[in-house]
Parts: sequence; C-alpha cells; structure tokens
Amino acid sequence: MISPKAMSPILTIPPLENGDKLTRHEFERRYHAMPNLKKAELIEGVVYVASPLRIKSHGEPHAYIMTWLGVYKAATPGIGFADNTTVLLDTDNEPQPDALLRIETGGQSKINKDDYVEGAPELIVEIAASSASYDLHEKLKVYRRNQVQEYLIWRVYDYQFDWFRLQQGEYIQLQPNADGITCSQVFPGLWLDKTALLAGDLGKVLTVVQQGLASPEYEDFISRLSS
Repeated sequence: MISPKAMSPILTIPPLENGDKLTRHEFERRYHAMPNLKKAELIEGVVYVASPLRIKSHGEPHAYIMTWLGVYKAATPGIGFADNTTVLLDTDNEPQPDALLRIETGGQSKINKDDYVEGAPELIVEIAASSASYDLHEKLKVYRRNQVQEYLIWRVYDYQFDWFRLQQGEYIQLQPNADGITCSQVFPGLWLDKTALLAGDLGKVLTVVQQGLASPEYEDFISRLSS
C-alpha cells in the first residue's frame, strides 16, 4: 500500500497550458497563480503561452516599434502608450499585445480598478514570425470584432509589415503615399517608412515620424485632444 505521504501533492490550481480552453475567469485565476510566467493570452477561449523569444525575430523588432511609438508618445499629451500589457476585450479574449496606443480621455478603452486596460485600444501592434502566426488570423478577427481601429503586424520572416484600418466593420490595408510613407488615420502625425523599418534603418524611421509631428494634421489633432 502506498503511503499518502509518498504521493506527490496535487496542484490545487492547474498551470496554464497551450491549447487549454478556458473562461476568462479561469484563465485569470491560473495566470495569477503563475507569477513567473512572462506571457499568456486567451484568444477566442483558447490559451496561448509564449515560447522563449529570439532577438532577431522578436526582441529587436519589438524594440524598434517601441522606440518609434515612444517618440510619438513623448510629443503627444493625452494618449496612452504601453508594452506587453494585458487587455480585457470580452469574455473570451484577453490578449497581451506587443504594443498599443490609446486615447486616454474620450477613447474606446479605460484603466479599470485593477490597473488593466479594459476595452479596445485604438491602435495595436504585434510582432509575428510569419503569415502562419495566429496574430494574422485568430487575433485579427478578435481585434476587428472588438473595434481596434488600427492593427499593425510585423511579419519578420516574411519581410512584410501590414497596417490595417477598420472601415465599416472590415480591415483594409493602408497603402503608402507617393513618398513611401504610411500615415495613421487615427493618430495623425504617426508616420512610418516601412521600407526603412524592414531594412533596420531606425534613424530614418525616427526622422520620418518627426516629420509627421511637424505636420498640420498633427497640430489639429493636438488641439482636438486638448479640448
């Protein structure tokens, strides 16, 4: 007979595992019980636990995006800016996007009493390995349904950068202008030279966003935010 003392203790709260199908409440309960877990998401009721991240396929691109958005945020009072922050979208979806921008007053989202973003930020960026990533499929559908106004995906292995704008319930790709610059329609002045970004030319990326910050449409946006 096996002694009860010799038996391994049963976990009172099971760990999160890839593919688990959970309610948001149960997802949060298990997530909070794993303080060393860096990133897990609930997408359409399915758990996704992040694998270790490589520098060239994620860490460095992520840093470039945060630097680009950080320059815009530093010049723009009234917007929120976050890195790898949990977003409470609906009962089946709790993503942790790589980056987000939100309008703090009068925008679509709020900060709840537990210090989480609740509701859809106006702009979300994800760093994806390739077109096979769930960022371009399951997440895209979730963000579209929850009214994320602009969704940006850097597909590192595909050497592509997709910038989607929500129009009449569907995402359409924003196209560069005659100068090769893609301009946000939600955050005027947020300009991006995708070719420079994909080539790793961070200096040119920052030069272009500074040009956006000097544009008339950006000045009008600042006036509207302050009023």
